[in-house]
Amino acid sequence: MSSLARAECPRILSLLPSATEIICALGASSQLVGISHECDFPEAIRDRPVLTKSRIDVHASSRAIDTAVRGVIQDALSLYSVDDERLGALAPDVIVTQDLCEVCAVSLDDVRAAVARLSHRADIQIVSLRPTRLDDVLGDIERVASVIGRETEGQNVRAALTERIRAISTRAAAASLRPRVVSLEWIDPLMLGGTWMPELIDLAGGLAVGASAGEPAPTIDVSALRELHPDVVVVKPCGFSLSRTLEERAIIERDVLANIGPGTRVYATDGNAFFNRPGPRLVESLEIMAACVHPELFTDFSTKHADVICRLR
Repeated sequence: MSSLARAECPRILSLLPSATEIICALGASSQLVGISHECDFPEAIRDRPVLTKSRIDVHASSRAIDTAVRGVIQDALSLYSVDDERLGALAPDVIVTQDLCEVCAVSLDDVRAAVARLSHRADIQIVSLRPTRLDDVLGDIERVASVIGRETEGQNVRAALTERIRAISTRAAAASLRPRVVSLEWIDPLMLGGTWMPELIDLAGGLAVGASAGEPAPTIDVSALRELHPDVVVVKPCGFSLSRTLEERAIIERDVLANIGPGTRVYATDGNAFFNRPGPRLVESLEIMAACVHPELFTDFSTKHADVICRLR
């Protein structure tokens, strides 16, 4: 174990919303000295210094955002910039980021470059998360816990989340049918939810179609959506709240509702707060998915999450 891991109260900088939620779930929110511009949960951390900003217009249409993202990545530029001067002033002992997705957070290369510019610090520990499966997310909780000296808390948080997941899966197993479920990670163009999303669908008693667990989100056209013959569609664009998603309802009606069977149930929900963040609230995401896939079995979750579940058909 490094000296940083043994430090009693390491100063922590989180450049990833899910990492911020992990740190707080471990009881280390008081050690969080800085966050990214996307870190917004729990409410108590919103007063921390923000060290990043986006280089694209996040208020543009989903098509325009997709075009901008692809252009920035093609040009080998980071979507986000990091304030290395403020980073140096905060003097963190640990920085938590990710290197899974160019769209989710400041790139690992940018973090390393910023740290390298801090000539007065040579002992900052960078923890980079790369979860692609649900078990990876649970493992990251324990990994972060180990680095910040909260191993017991990490074990306890993982055990509690695992038990909640098991309980939901057991209830879902009582369903007589497993609906074919499509989860949409983006709507213009259409992208299916990969990585941990097929696992959440399976645990909720559904059959994930069109995407495989642990794999990136595939882009499809409307004809491919029709061929999937879904019974349930859950629309939760990455980075979009429910209200932001509903701003593009016309696109959903054109590309989704018009290309699926009349009996298909379609829901919109909050991808930003839940499904797209590989942290503790993936269990709440599972609850929401269960309420959409089997509302007859999970009326409690339908009620609990009524403010973030909108049935479109």
